[in-house]
Amino acid sequence: MTRTELYKELNYVNHSREKRLKYANLVIDHPELVTPLLDILFDVDDKISCRAAWVFEFMCKEKLEAIIPFLDVFTKNMSKVHLDPAVRPVAKVCEYLIKAHYSKTDNAIKSHLTETHKESIIEACFDWMINDEKIAPKAYAMNSLFLLGIEYDWIHPELAIILERDFQMQSSGFKARARQILKKIRK
Repeated sequence: MTRTELYKELNYVNHSREKRLKYANLVIDHPELVTPLLDILFDVDDKISCRAAWVFEFMCKEKLEAIIPFLDVFTKNMSKVHLDPAVRPVAKVCEYLIKAHYSKTDNAIKSHLTETHKESIIEACFDWMINDEKIAPKAYAMNSLFLLGIEYDWIHPELAIILERDFQMQSSGFKARARQILKKIRK
């Protein structure tokens, strides 16, 4: 399947789990499609990029190791994503990566997620926290930053400042997640 054919196929992806999973499995079964999928995802002004992001998120949910050869491309370009429906899945993929990296169980992400990748994720997560994003990317960013803060001692104080500063202005969902994270930071 060419990039053009994949682009056309993405028109059939919608919010349903069934469609996202169908196309995620297609990409998992045909790893050569990851490169054109990321090309479409990082064509950030095209509305179809959001659909590519949904498929990419589901691919990572089903088989996170599939991202390993593309970690450089993903982490270098993820901060360019700005359309709301694409930001959420990109933030979720970052959370998947960070959870896997700090997991107690052994996995391939631990040996492939480099310092540079983590720095890019940290930067993107802080951007999502301070920018006018919806609650979901902020929640995924909070979780990622909390875990990263175990390794990078400067992150927890910075994250706490942002959470406390924004607490009153945010939604009840943000407040609930922020309370959990602040409680963990203060332990």
